[in-house]
Amino acid sequence: MKDTALRIADFKDSIFGVISRLAREHQAVNLGQGFPDFDGPEFMKDIVYKKMKEGHNQYAPFPGTPNLRQEISNYYERFYRLSYNPETQVTVTVGATEAIYLVIMGLINPGDEVIVLEPFYDSYVASIKMAGGIPVPVTMHAPDFTIDVKELTAAISPRTKLLILNNPHNPTGKVWAKDELEAVAKLTIQHDLYLLSDEVYEFLVFDGIKHIPTATLEGMKDRTITISSAGKTFGLTGWKIGWICANEKVTQACRLVHQYVTFAVSTPMQEAVAEGLKQLPDYLPGFVELYKGKRDSFYAEMKKLGFDFSLPKGTYFMMVPIAKHTKLNDVDFAMKLIKENKVATVPPSAFYLKSTEGEKFLRFCFAKKEETLRAAVENLKGL
Repeated sequence: MKDTALRIADFKDSIFGVISRLAREHQAVNLGQGFPDFDGPEFMKDIVYKKMKEGHNQYAPFPGTPNLRQEISNYYERFYRLSYNPETQVTVTVGATEAIYLVIMGLINPGDEVIVLEPFYDSYVASIKMAGGIPVPVTMHAPDFTIDVKELTAAISPRTKLLILNNPHNPTGKVWAKDELEAVAKLTIQHDLYLLSDEVYEFLVFDGIKHIPTATLEGMKDRTITISSAGKTFGLTGWKIGWICANEKVTQACRLVHQYVTFAVSTPMQEAVAEGLKQLPDYLPGFVELYKGKRDSFYAEMKKLGFDFSLPKGTYFMMVPIAKHTKLNDVDFAMKLIKENKVATVPPSAFYLKSTEGEKFLRFCFAKKEETLRAAVENLKGL
């Protein structure tokens, strides 16, 4: 038998899958992988059942159902005053992860460089490598996870084609301020780059902070490729409904890849999400309040346990410094917590290529039932 493809020769199992497997093996409370351990809203399940009964069960058009693409266009106009043509600028994907893959495969040639801001979602680098591109890391420095504009400028070369920005940011919980976004946008324009803006947590922002889509910045609409996800917005990660909003040229490139990777996305789920997006104004206040409550209560308990860090302003993650509790690095301490304290977290050094800052933190996910969070806190008291 011949060897597998060289493009995946250095790939390893995703850290999320590894941690979840170890959590099961050691019967640990899983605050690792980023998904709720409770169900999404009943009204969305009612809608999808209705759509199935109505007969929306065959292949959808490969760019996405007309209803969903129209409603995606509508909500960007309603919330952000961004205009996207649903026929030529909106594509529905199997979650945001496929969307990331399509953008990179549609744009990146072998040897092209892509700037990734570390810590990053691990799918970015995997997709870049599969396309033959070269990931170029620029570090977001703790404790506030800011970037040094000089470092970012130095990372850009004539081979740079794309910059990936995640806002609100996984794994840190950071919400980018407008001046920070404008500094990145300025460089993007100056060097004629595309910017992939991963905004899947766009509605999970707290304390009165407003999410600023990168495409709303001056001069950025045409060069920004925006990705988002119904799975995050409705807490239904298993539905795997994401999308790409981009100019016509980029959209066509993404669709050419999409038609040969998955072809189409679940029809009844798309139709249900289309209906759900119409209800965002009524749904979102309760959604944000639910997760804010979990954030606040879990943060208070972590502070009592001696963890000292800033309150995250977005997502459902906390990057928690561990130096006060151990001399171990993040991987070894995460293994210790799983085996001895029965709490699973994600060691974030997996999300870095250059810096070792990730070794000083663990990522906790607080998108869990109250009893799950309480059990985790009780187990952590053993520290």
